[in-house]
Amino acid sequence: MKIHLVDGTYELFRAHFGAPPKKSLSGQEVGATLGLIRSMMLLLNDPEVTHVAVAFDHVIESFRNKMFAGYKSSEGVDPIILNQFPLAEAAVKALGLVTWPMVKFEADDAIAAAVAKFKKIKSVEQVIICSVDKDLTQMVERDKVVCWDRRREIVLDEKGVIEKFGVSPESIPDFLALVGDSADGYPGIQGWGEKSTSTVLAKYKHIEGIPNDPNKLGLGLGRATTLLENLKNNYKDALLFRELSTLREDVPLKEGLKDLEWKGALPRLKKLCQELRDERIPERVTKWR
Repeated sequence: MKIHLVDGTYELFRAHFGAPPKKSLSGQEVGATLGLIRSMMLLLNDPEVTHVAVAFDHVIESFRNKMFAGYKSSEGVDPIILNQFPLAEAAVKALGLVTWPMVKFEADDAIAAAVAKFKKIKSVEQVIICSVDKDLTQMVERDKVVCWDRRREIVLDEKGVIEKFGVSPESIPDFLALVGDSADGYPGIQGWGEKSTSTVLAKYKHIEGIPNDPNKLGLGLGRATTLLENLKNNYKDALLFRELSTLREDVPLKEGLKDLEWKGALPRLKKLCQELRDERIPERVTKWR
């Protein structure tokens, strides 16, 4: 069997910018939620999709905000989409899918923990992470655990991660620490661009393994000297940024493999769709509990 782990936060944002606006009976904007429901139904229509869980950033803050003041938060996020998170989670649950709303941790952490938990089970042929988040590529393992960009129909296995970033999945946190990640709000280390970083980490894998000798970096001597100087002056920051980008696998997930099996939508989905003013959705549901 295959397990599909969905980044619900990404799906909701994608729907917000891609689906037409619509008001519920109570007057709330619900276009993104409807787009998310349609996206999940499209996924469930695939006969290979049998075991699914969806993770959300219930609040767009986590323990990482205490570690670094500039880390991503809900500040500046359109209230129209922020207000739909509880509704989106309720809709996914009504579809009959396991839902993980994260508060202390992030949705990516829940997915990472699920990967670590379920990839070891013999009956699990493959774990498919449905997300485009760069952080999640650190969880890729051979073709056993892959990342799937559903919109562009791109699947990244371990070879694909190396082709895209120039480093193996285990080096992704180090890569992001040096290059920076604007989506998560940390700047990286000055001068360390993607090309120079991948050149160095492809050889030395982790920040601690980078030698102090500029002749060993495989870059021009002047450039290598500057990069090493910048790293030396900001070494603590580099380690902090790596900690920020390293996903946690210790998120407590109570569900077992059987719980992830999709057994159909729940009857309350019909009432929810009435409130959302789209009663055609239940007509397209293929399985009910």
